[in-house]
Amino acid sequence: MLVAPSALAQSSEAVDTSDRGMCAWRFMSDGEVGNIAFPDTNATYWVLPYALGPETSIELSGNYPAARYFSLNTYGTGLDTIDTLRDALISPDAGSSNPFSDSPAENLSPDERQWTATLVPGPADHARNEIQALRPGGSPVGFLIYRVYVPDDAASQSGGVPLPEVRYNIRGNEVPIQPCAEPFGYQPSEGSGLMTGLRPEGRPSLLDSLLGNAPEATFANPERTAGLFPNGDNKYISAQLTYEPGRIAVVRGKAPAFPNTSAGDSPIDPDQQLRYWSMCQNDLVLPFPVVACAGDFETALDAEGWYTYVVAAPEDVPSKADPTVTVLPWGSTDIERKVLIWRNMLPTDTFYPLSIQAAQAEGADPAATMGEYYPSVTYCSAETFDNEGYAGCFQ
Repeated sequence: MLVAPSALAQSSEAVDTSDRGMCAWRFMSDGEVGNIAFPDTNATYWVLPYALGPETSIELSGNYPAARYFSLNTYGTGLDTIDTLRDALISPDAGSSNPFSDSPAENLSPDERQWTATLVPGPADHARNEIQALRPGGSPVGFLIYRVYVPDDAASQSGGVPLPEVRYNIRGNEVPIQPCAEPFGYQPSEGSGLMTGLRPEGRPSLLDSLLGNAPEATFANPERTAGLFPNGDNKYISAQLTYEPGRIAVVRGKAPAFPNTSAGDSPIDPDQQLRYWSMCQNDLVLPFPVVACAGDFETALDAEGWYTYVVAAPEDVPSKADPTVTVLPWGSTDIERKVLIWRNMLPTDTFYPLSIQAAQAEGADPAATMGEYYPSVTYCSAETFDNEGYAGCFQ
């Protein structure tokens, strides 16, 4: 997987990049294709493996997408975050504007919404659109993930613009890397590099580190998310679930305000509390696939702005339709353990004290700091929910 970039990093001679093994954006994931490491189904992830020598950099040129959010994240071989450069922090090219920092720019054409960023092996200056690609003294190889969340046009995963162009700069010589004709999903195998990252030798199990010692059916801070390609702009709390016939999980909480870009809101709407949030059901087995997600804009609310999720196998879904309830599929009942993951992205300053970000920064129990925005979860029989609603389940 890294042979071609490694060869580029070692040589300044002309390189033929026509071979498919050397194309840019080698892998993609969208929850169906390349379903690993608990992806969010409202995002698409494109992966660029790279290797950088001391006199090597990678330049990216792209267009700001029409979407809720996008970012560039770099990761080491342990699949832990090195650096994050998100949409609003990426300065536009001369003559262009950034719609994530300047709302009127949303109405400009893609050619008027251009940016350039550079992966560098050493310390990065974000003010110059630089991204740190390697840890000091660490491996010369890594991964870049280009994320796009909630494109305005759901039919265009990239937000209506091409994937960024990629150019290696090797001792002053520029080597363009053509995009893959069709980025493909990663097919995991026990001997592959990514599977080694997902189950690194000599380190705690990701299952144990994700769930910690929290009781079942309780949202808590994970001990660590390194090894799962975490987004530097997201924080996560998770709750373990176990299947029993006739039993469902019910989640209740206050919904944070968000910019509904699918309905025409600006992604930098000043009245937002979070840029994005979601609830996702996942399988706790390698390669850690997502079952389903409900993003903020897909989640039903009651008149007071509260959500109720029901996580259920098909035979246990409540028989009474309720427009204030969002049903998430349980997934395969043959997989013993599941994990619900609640994401918070980019809280505003005023909402920050009630966010997952604040709880984790303070090392605090999110149930104690998030107030009514903390998602409470309980088990319940499908019959009880049908007869008494969520209130009967939380008695």
